Amino acid sequence: MVTPPLPAVRGRLTPKAPLSPLVWFKTGGPAEWLFEPADVEDLAGFLAALDPATPVYPLGLGSNLIVRDGGLPGVVVRLGKPLSYAKVGDDGTTLVCGGGTSGILVSSTARDAGIAGVEFLRSIPGTVGGFVRMNGGAYGREVADVLVDCTVVLRNGRIATLAAADLGYTYRHSALPEGAIVVAATFRGTPGDPAAIGAEMDRIAAEREASQPLRSRTGGSTFKNPAGHKAWALIDAAGCRGLTRGDAQVSEKHCNFLLNVGNATSAQIEALGEEVRDKVKAQSGVTLEWEIQRVGVEA
Repeated sequence: MVTPPLPAVRGRLTPKAPLSPLVWFKTGGPAEWLFEPADVEDLAGFLAALDPATPVYPLGLGSNLIVRDGGLPGVVVRLGKPLSYAKVGDDGTTLVCGGGTSGILVSSTARDAGIAGVEFLRSIPGTVGGFVRMNGGAYGREVADVLVDCTVVLRNGRIATLAAADLGYTYRHSALPEGAIVVAATFRGTPGDPAAIGAEMDRIAAEREASQPLRSRTGGSTFKNPAGHKAWALIDAAGCRGLTRGDAQVSEKHCNFLLNVGNATSAQIEALGEEVRDKVKAQSGVTLEWEIQRVGVEA
């Protein structure tokens, strides 16, 4: 556990900060400390001075995340407005973005500048830091296809720039150093017509709205697609559509989504996910792998 005093900061440090309002499921316990840095240098200085044994966890929009009911020990780092920006590069086809920037802002900035190729980021419910780490993707494209490089603050406070080739990208995975926090990234697109780019973004948004329970308390896509399979189809075939545990439910609209339909606990949501994995394994022989991150301690 963290023992005050913590290193001095220019941003905001909050003890015993509730995390449930910050995650999409609206469940889970508090952070021992929540740190919202003023800028990259504030974060770097804090991590350099922080006891190396103190756990540090970066938090984006809280979409693909279950925070367990006992909360998170150590320090949760949330990149706010100072690190939420998207700027067009000097060459006119790159976008320089802060680690706290939403996929919607990245893709909208690209559209307005006539940069094609990053429309799919419109559909990723997270921030640059999260989808760079996870190689987020949708509609046939992924971050590995468009990332030039990223800037990270390592756990020891050192700032480093890593090329996309250094990240060892595979499906929904990167070899980003343990404890590294992505504070900026550069994406490359191609010249395009803003109207055509906007139309593609609208198509993606409409398709998501039609097929996914976007207006529910959910964590997004729950399990990775196994090689040669679609996770939702395996879950459906195992009879899990609409399955419940307390107020946790497998979505009837898209059964690779778990929902909090009332006052579910994180424990109920996670247990429901494990029940789905067991049923799919028994029915198909396929072991589903969690895509949603599960962090913290049980109550």
